Amino acid sequence: MNAITPIRTSSPMDWATDQEVRWCPGCGDYAVLKAVQRTMPEIGGDPAKTVFISGIGCSSRFPYYMETYGFHTIHGRAPAVATGVKLANPELDVWIITGDGDALSIGGNHTMHLLRRNLDCQVLLFNNEIYGLTKGQYSPTSRVGTRSPSTPFGSVDTPASPCVFALGAGARFVARAIDVHKRLPDVLKAAHTHKGTAFVEIFQNCIVYNDDVFASFTDRSNAAAGQLWLTHGEPMVFDGGSKGLRLNLDRLAFEVVDVANGDWKAAGVMVHDIANRMLAHLLVELPAASFPVALGVIYDSPAATFEGAVVAQNLAAAKGKTPDLAALIAKGQTWQVDKEPHVI
Repeated sequence: MNAITPIRTSSPMDWATDQEVRWCPGCGDYAVLKAVQRTMPEIGGDPAKTVFISGIGCSSRFPYYMETYGFHTIHGRAPAVATGVKLANPELDVWIITGDGDALSIGGNHTMHLLRRNLDCQVLLFNNEIYGLTKGQYSPTSRVGTRSPSTPFGSVDTPASPCVFALGAGARFVARAIDVHKRLPDVLKAAHTHKGTAFVEIFQNCIVYNDDVFASFTDRSNAAAGQLWLTHGEPMVFDGGSKGLRLNLDRLAFEVVDVANGDWKAAGVMVHDIANRMLAHLLVELPAASFPVALGVIYDSPAATFEGAVVAQNLAAAKGKTPDLAALIAKGQTWQVDKEPHVI
């Protein structure tokens, strides 16, 4: 094999393949794809050392459109394949592309174990609250009352929250973003910087089967009051700085307060701390009806990675030993077959 010359600098076009991008016109996946392709050069990525792995769903076509190595795997099993890839070559930059149905339904168990193990990878979960590829059935994140081919009278299931699930499974990095928002690349960069499993929920609009499901906080007219973009060390203010979140210590719950003349300290607005796990739990469970949606990096607290522990364990087990395949094969119970078979 010819040696591959490392790419030290690149442009977004270097990360785009010659494949026709095939999503529905107006799909939010286009925006996410462009955001990722713009982000890769900025993080100093090398296509020869990058792998995109997906499961099944609209979002899972992603690897075809990235000029990197990639696997389009089976439903819900992208985390298992990603784990194998990372263990085989820990130097690879592994990205998992999945959806709310792929990751939280048939793949829920795999996603949980990926998060608790803390494999060093980035998980981009496209949440459109519907099964788009299979023509609009309700998904684990669909809201109560969602009408679909599988719930014509409206879903009665209590929806799952991807970020609540991730924190409960032991995730060390949890973030949220919006498909068409200009801050999505910043969230992707933060996820890549994190050492361990970085879980990013991306609110993605399915224009065909669940159009405008996030309009209450994504529409231009609702964005200021509906979005709380978090920054470590800065106050939790929104709506142009006129409102903020204050922690009610009696109830251990957030409440919305008015901020007069930009004096957020006087209003008791809390400062965001990405290393505070309890704070992260409160933020991802803010009631949608009366609170803005928490966006940006919600939690970031690195810990030892799974592949790092496996590599260290293997090195310790092999220390002082000489590789001997023949001895390994002959170890334990063995049998010797006679040259001439016995005749009965």
